[in-house]
Amino acid sequence: MAQVSDFALARLREWGVRRVFGYPGDGINGLLGAFDRAKGDPEFIQVRHEEMAAFMACGHAKFTGEVGVCAATSGPGAIHLLNGLYDAKLDHQPVVAIVGQQKRLSLGTHYQQEIHLDRLFADVSEYCEMVTHPGQARHVIDRAFKTALTTRGVATIVIPNDIQEEDAQPSPPKAHGSVFSSVGWSRPRVLPDPDELRRAADVLNKGERVAILVGQGAADAAGEVVGVAELLGAGVAKALLGRDVLPDDLPYVTGPIGLLGSTASDKMIKECDTLFLIGTSFPYSEWLPDEGQARGVEIDIDGRMIGMRYPTDAHLVGDAKETLKALLPLLRRKERRSWRKKVEKDVREWLTICDTWAGQHFGDTINPQSVAAELSSRLPDRAILTADSGSATNWWARHLKLREGMDASLSGTLATMGPGVPYAIAARFAYPTRPVIAFVGDGAFQMNGMNEMITVKRYMDRLAGGPPLVFCVFNNQDLNQVTWEQRAMAGDPKYPASQTIPDIPYGAYAELLGLRGIRCESPKKVGRAWDEALAGDRPVVLEFTVDQEIAPIPPHLMVPMAKKTVKAALHDPELAGIAHRGIRQKVAQYAERLPGRGHA
Repeated sequence: MAQVSDFALARLREWGVRRVFGYPGDGINGLLGAFDRAKGDPEFIQVRHEEMAAFMACGHAKFTGEVGVCAATSGPGAIHLLNGLYDAKLDHQPVVAIVGQQKRLSLGTHYQQEIHLDRLFADVSEYCEMVTHPGQARHVIDRAFKTALTTRGVATIVIPNDIQEEDAQPSPPKAHGSVFSSVGWSRPRVLPDPDELRRAADVLNKGERVAILVGQGAADAAGEVVGVAELLGAGVAKALLGRDVLPDDLPYVTGPIGLLGSTASDKMIKECDTLFLIGTSFPYSEWLPDEGQARGVEIDIDGRMIGMRYPTDAHLVGDAKETLKALLPLLRRKERRSWRKKVEKDVREWLTICDTWAGQHFGDTINPQSVAAELSSRLPDRAILTADSGSATNWWARHLKLREGMDASLSGTLATMGPGVPYAIAARFAYPTRPVIAFVGDGAFQMNGMNEMITVKRYMDRLAGGPPLVFCVFNNQDLNQVTWEQRAMAGDPKYPASQTIPDIPYGAYAELLGLRGIRCESPKKVGRAWDEALAGDRPVVLEFTVDQEIAPIPPHLMVPMAKKTVKAALHDPELAGIAHRGIRQKVAQYAERLPGRGHA
């Protein structure tokens, strides 16, 4: 007779789950036996660490729209899941975590690996329940999936190891207290109040300089966003999680916003009289209009967050696509296009600045901006792009120009180190015929990315032989983003004891594992290295030794940040290098605006 563990996997299969990312342990022995009996449907993907399993589940959810599933043993295994699950929670991704627990008989005795999992997962989970009876498994699993999908969050299922091995009860006895649940869920249409739609249209129609900011909530509404932008003559900036909402070859897309944003986005926000936020929770008020400068309209499916980032005049609680469809007929085309022309001029100027920056090398060390710039024109069609957290994220956001059909993501709200590699692996499992490229700093790669190259080796038969799978590592032997944050935010010089990391031959390490390893040390060979990596028939670790003294210059220098940076630089061990590079790059930025440069 089938066990509860067999029934659990069969129920996952009914919910459309084809793979579960996890790591074994005796707390889930029953489930591991069931995976063996399931013959790969669903498949157990063995990672190197439970945190990576949770990141892969989150990445799967981001790139497919399906529920991502991860599994871990009791105690320490469950604890290790948390960072990846918080990544899913904060970026609103449906993930179900299945964790083991000690036998019910021992609970409450301070038994080995006994953790109060309900308390541990209470904050990260929208739903957390322990299965204490075989007949309960059905409705706990069903409600976990329904909750993850409805709340776009995390649901946790705890199954003690003795329950895993009991006889299954697919249908509990017809008695008082029994619950009979079903597999199935449908996405609702969520529309705002008609009066609020008319109020929003009035604000947008009266605005003369409309700026649109999109986030991941607009992912399914690209056509509608384009329609609104065309009618209103607006420019469109993109929060990092909205990186792939619109392609970057649209002339009015101003690119990223914020500290690592573009000058085009910055100018648009500074000069707009109307701000239209669509599906974004961009948190940094210093990069939004001053209060009172612009009237605001916002679309957010979560009413708890509407009007929480900028004071808005119209609060449209609804799905972005459906709301925009209802809004479009109420909007009037703006015949004066001077604002749009200015936005497009600023975009052209920004692209020239990026090209100029990327072309500046200082000595024999590679400018990290050139790594992204050289890839941009080489990006394969339908590529999936991931990024980790670090200074490389700046170049990923600024210098890569996405085309239609490409997908991109990173840890947006948690901004944790570590997800770049597991996101890419999960994407490749989900889409084996699409190119996948990850941007990872050497700090994040040392933290956990290197270990997951062993996972790539483990599944080489699945991951090799298709389109490119490239893990691009920026080797600067510095925890570079934090180093620059120390300078700009704390006014402190670089502290080598915390910031300097070992120089590891990442390409050679990849070769040791049977992957392709490429190390590029010359500015003149960056493009050639990309050509070689993108033409490979095996997963590639592409390592660039890059200049750690290239500052992620913000669109404009805020006075407090500038003062702290100068203060830090006076005592910085790399004073000469950062001063020379910073001045050259900033001069290049302003030179592009001078008359006669051809970019006015």
